Amino acid sequence: MANTIVLGMQWGDEGKGKIVDLICPAFDGVVRFQGGHNAGHTVKFGDRHFALHLLPSGILRAGMRSVLGNGMVIHPEAFFSELDGIVHAGIDVGGRLFVSDRAAAILPLHVALDAAREESRGERKIGTTARGIGPAYETKAARSALRIGELESADLEDRLAVLHAQLAPQLRELGAEVVEPSELADLCRAWGERFRPYLADTAALLGQWMEEGRSLLFEGAQGTLLDLDHGTYPYVTSSSSTAGGACTGTGVAPSRIDAVLGVVKAYTTRVGGGPFVGELTDEVGEHLRRRGNEFGTTTGRPRRCGWLDLVALRRARLLNGVDVLALTKLDVLDELDEICVMTGYRYRGEVLRSFPAAIDVLEGAEPELKTLPGWRKSTLGALALEDLPPAARDFVRFVEEEVAAPVGLISTGPRREETIVAEVPALQRLLGNHNVRPAG
Repeated sequence: MANTIVLGMQWGDEGKGKIVDLICPAFDGVVRFQGGHNAGHTVKFGDRHFALHLLPSGILRAGMRSVLGNGMVIHPEAFFSELDGIVHAGIDVGGRLFVSDRAAAILPLHVALDAAREESRGERKIGTTARGIGPAYETKAARSALRIGELESADLEDRLAVLHAQLAPQLRELGAEVVEPSELADLCRAWGERFRPYLADTAALLGQWMEEGRSLLFEGAQGTLLDLDHGTYPYVTSSSSTAGGACTGTGVAPSRIDAVLGVVKAYTTRVGGGPFVGELTDEVGEHLRRRGNEFGTTTGRPRRCGWLDLVALRRARLLNGVDVLALTKLDVLDELDEICVMTGYRYRGEVLRSFPAAIDVLEGAEPELKTLPGWRKSTLGALALEDLPPAARDFVRFVEEEVAAPVGLISTGPRREETIVAEVPALQRLLGNHNVRPAG
């Protein structure tokens, strides 16, 4: 089996949680490497439904080891609330959940600053979830963050005083409430006590597991187009959501990564502000939103919808070195007479085939579309390629050719068992001898 990265190739919300949940039995551990509780993974199987924000999707599999890596920023209250929820649902996490002692903590000061800044932007809002993610990463870059392993440190008050001095003036200027260091210290110590059973030097732990021959599945949050360096800057997240982030966010060397699985939705969505070439604001866009239940797992916000963007996907393929694709929400397209895909961007009389860096180009571009026939038959719950209508199979082949990567998994419904597992060599290589089959 191969150490494998699973990540999104669009603006997030591609269905990574379901894919990780499906294939993780072929691995010995699942590792989350970036982001915070601004992410949302929905996992459904049988009549059970879980919405995860911090915990890796693998936590729902009995015996699966789950790790929160050093590249994450963790809000303690959000972590414990999510943990308590799954334990209450009967999920046993004893001895198999590990949190990096080097992950940065999100404190109330970060949350307040995030919300106040977003409000002050007016019509130029970035679309942040206002959960403190950006300010927490800023604090980390400024070398004044409090790590999860330091919540009970001997110099806690001094550390918090430094952080308070940095953030309080900004909060007061924005008219936001400021939590005093003494209140924060009491919170931190209580959090630190609860974190103790889960804390670990996770880089060393992962290295030990790999030396023992164990295989790992690395789970990203958000998507490639929200990457801090490679996304639609400044409308991006605050961490590296591309494949490179899996290494820096876990302490695992690049040479130990064997494969990358890219998850792509059969159309395109994004949440929040920022350019979106080909966004559909008509009845077709509303149909995709309604049929695909396109509302944020974390925020509940309606997602903006558009046709499949091949320009963005080719860029994501390049940045991540994707070996195999997982195509999700194919069934959402079932009722359409025609299906469009975006093959290029038209800008000032020129057709662009590569993804531009400049926001003004993205904001001024129009889609170059290719129309494919719809299939007008249900694909919901299909378990084999031959179960798909011919036009649906043609759509899958078209995506493979344009993105230059094979489609190994096709999601035909929200549940774990509603998935086609194709006999694709690239998929078989990363799964090894484990025969992943849909199961309720």
